[in-house]
Amino acid sequence: MKAALLSDRGVVKVAGDDARKFLNGLVTSDLAKLAPGNARFAALLTPQAKIIADFFVAEISDGSGFFLDCPRALAATLVERLNFYRLRAKVTIEDRSASLGVLAIWHGDIDAHRGDVHHGTENGLCYADPRLPELGLRCVLPPERAGAAASDLGATLVGADQYDGHRITLAVPQGGVDFIYSDAFPHEADMDQLNGVDFKKGCFIGQEVVSRMEHRGTARTRVVPVTFEGPCPERGSPVTAGERSVGMMGSAAAGRGLATLRLDRVDEALAANSALLAGGVALRVVKPHWARFAFPGEALSRTAR
Repeated sequence: MKAALLSDRGVVKVAGDDARKFLNGLVTSDLAKLAPGNARFAALLTPQAKIIADFFVAEISDGSGFFLDCPRALAATLVERLNFYRLRAKVTIEDRSASLGVLAIWHGDIDAHRGDVHHGTENGLCYADPRLPELGLRCVLPPERAGAAASDLGATLVGADQYDGHRITLAVPQGGVDFIYSDAFPHEADMDQLNGVDFKKGCFIGQEVVSRMEHRGTARTRVVPVTFEGPCPERGSPVTAGERSVGMMGSAAAGRGLATLRLDRVDEALAANSALLAGGVALRVVKPHWARFAFPGEALSRTAR
């Protein structure tokens, strides 16, 4: 196994008698049955349903509250937004990023060890990544304990770039890299596909818009995986089909990447045999195993058969 300390992650602690009810009324996932050892992938949205921040909610084992494993650059913003909604709720909200970090632990061979990771360490609060089993574990812990935690779990400590490559191989988007915060809907960031939205829970901020997109199937734009040969296209490069813009390139590593694409335009480009290009590099869209939405080129493939 491998482990990497993710320096771009921060930790916000939400505690108090009303902490669970408070969070559950705001975020996209159902926290009512959340228990120590499990976690939820969730987001806080604007009323228009754009993602302010996405994060993992893990209950602290002693019952004292919850840790939100979030982008470090957005920790202060998340604290501010949560405090805005606090009103008279009996909760405390604090940014703990100065003393706590996040360690990711995963198997190097995702095909041979899918989901087979244990939780045994006393050095931090560990939980299975709720998005995909192949993503392994995440642990909230003081950064200086990362080495001991990795050793406890039988993992080798490596650079965060190796985790990033693993994430890209699994086609899992990262906010701020593959989509823009405050500009993307949960569907566009694939949160509906990766256990980040509970459509059966009660109200949350932005729920009406998110539910409408789900029931009408109106998510025309999504982050999808692409493959290419040669050097990685630069992040932020426009993706084009002929003279037409179809999206934007995101993160990439070793012949694989992610791009935010207009699915209908990509479908039309494939039907017309028009190449997809990002910075002069040819891209090929590849459907991830977890995707349940209609993927570009599927109708064409069925016709060919």
